[in-house]
This record gives sequence, C-alpha cells and structure tokens, in this order.
Amino acid sequence: MGTAWPAAPAWPAAPAWSPGASRPDGPAGPAFPTWPDGQVRIRQADRADRGGLKDFLAGLSMQTCYLRFFAGGRPSGPAMLRILAGERAGIDVLVATRNGAIIGHAMAVDTAGPSGGTAAEIGVVVADAWQDRGVGSGLVRGLAARARARGATTLVMEVMAENQRVLGMIARRWPGARHDRSAAYLTVHARLDG
Repeated sequence: MGTAWPAAPAWPAAPAWSPGASRPDGPAGPAFPTWPDGQVRIRQADRADRGGLKDFLAGLSMQTCYLRFFAGGRPSGPAMLRILAGERAGIDVLVATRNGAIIGHAMAVDTAGPSGGTAAEIGVVVADAWQDRGVGSGLVRGLAARARARGATTLVMEVMAENQRVLGMIARRWPGARHDRSAAYLTVHARLDG
C-alpha cells in the first residue's frame, strides 16, 4: 500500500528563491528554490536519504513509475538506492522534501554531446500528490543550473510519448528543443543558454 501524502498547499506557479540566495544565473552560482514557509525544500541528496528514497519510491503509483522508469517495477535494491542517493561518482542528485519526507527526485549524468560539448542527461519524478505544483519544474531548474555551472551546454531528457504533462513543461521552458522519436519515447535535446 502506498504512503498517504499530506494535502499539498496552494502556492505560486513558481517557487520564490531563498532570501539572500543567488538565482541560478547569479554570480554566486546555483541556489535552490523554496516555497512559502519552507514547506518544500530542494537540496542535494546524500547517503542518509536511502531510507527516504525507498519510502518515496514505494509510494509512487504504477503509472508514475512507468512514466519515469519506463517499467512498472520500482527500483528498490540496495545498489539502485545508492545510485539514486548520488553515491556513485559522476551523478548529480537532488531531492525535494516536505517536512523531511522526500516528495521528488531528480538526477543528472554528464555525457559527451553530439557536437563535442557536454550534455547532462536528466530524469525527474515527483510523488503523485505533488505533481502539477511546481516541484518537478523546481527540480529541473536546479539540475539545469548545476549542469550549466559544470559546463554542460545541453540537457537530454528521455520522455514517454504519452507523458504530455512533462512534454508540455519542456515546450514552455525550451520551445526550440529538438525531439527525436524512438518507439514509445522521445529524446529531447534542450540548449542550456547562459
């Protein structure tokens, strides 16, 4: 049985930035967004998040698992939890939390891009009760800012063709992104402009 998540608060379409924190494009580098009263926090994941990630994954609906992992199963083995917690070199992992519970997960791996630059391949998943509330967009913005700071010039996202929610978010943020179709999913290449 899935975890029952508390009702999500009403909030603006986009989170506010922490007081005194620089925006991702600011001189001090990436900062994480916060929502009113600190209800949702985006931060870097670490090994202490393994248990929270296991609970988070167990609470996802089968549809959400399918749209993120392209399979109905939940990645919950010890080795996968270590990867999802960012314990492998070369992986950038963020989590969104509310009152300490993980409600969103995002990860990026840098690869060589087709034009010789660095591309950051990303994946994001948000708890069902928190979808359409800006959490996924906040995680994507955080990963994009961190990738840009590492020198990446492109984001690469594999998205199920039926996932109109995510494709719509990508189209609003990166209207000029290139879409390559392969069977049931699209590979989206979006330029990370400064």
